[in-house]
Amino acid sequence: MTSKLICGSCLSITQDLESESVDCTITSPPYNKQENKNSGRITKAVIYDSVSDSLPENQYQEQQVNLLKEIFRITKPGGHCFYNHKVRYNDGKAIFPVEWLSKTPWTIRQEIVWDRIIASNIRGWRFWCVDERIYWLYKPIDEKDRGIEIGSQWAKMTSIWRFRPEDKVKEHPAPFPKELPIRILQSLYEDGENKVIFDPYVGSGTTALVAKKLGHNYIGIDISEEYLKIAQKRIDGTERSNNVLESLFGE
Repeated sequence: MTSKLICGSCLSITQDLESESVDCTITSPPYNKQENKNSGRITKAVIYDSVSDSLPENQYQEQQVNLLKEIFRITKPGGHCFYNHKVRYNDGKAIFPVEWLSKTPWTIRQEIVWDRIIASNIRGWRFWCVDERIYWLYKPIDEKDRGIEIGSQWAKMTSIWRFRPEDKVKEHPAPFPKELPIRILQSLYEDGENKVIFDPYVGSGTTALVAKKLGHNYIGIDISEEYLKIAQKRIDGTERSNNVLESLFGE
């Protein structure tokens, strides 16, 4: 297939994609943090240029469930989805992503804690939140399928991943750190395998950028034309390299 970026609604475009055509999804949706409400002393509030991050919570969760069901449909049996989100707090109550993930057909294979090192708000309402979650979701081949076994060199990274957020893409309010999709794709696939990697919230294009660097095809969706221009510019400036890690972190 041909790699591509598509502008439009992630749900409607995903619904048009062919069933069982994607090997792995790596994505992070807007967190519905109610925009300006959650700005902190260290980091600014995340405000996107083409979408509200302030939906009623039930509407937001329904939207995520519907999208995850469609991603399940387009994923090949034995395929994966890595879904980056965080525990949010609203009116003193914690809202966990597993609340809506459990309403999808995915098997939740593992919860990885991403230690971002830095807190966005350092007030003392609760212990400083430096973590996000990466949910490894799996589509079994059959009822007995327990999934692949990754190599020990990757398994020993443990279930706590410690690296800082991306800070080099100033045109986007919440860019993915490159190390996140690097770890995932190198853990799952051997060098030389050509897989289809999907990101329905492609934003500044990090998932697609890493996929290309590692020799995979990609499909990326975003509702913002401006973000897709940024993504395309970053992707066009890359070539596949034998020294993938060095070239990615030097990008």
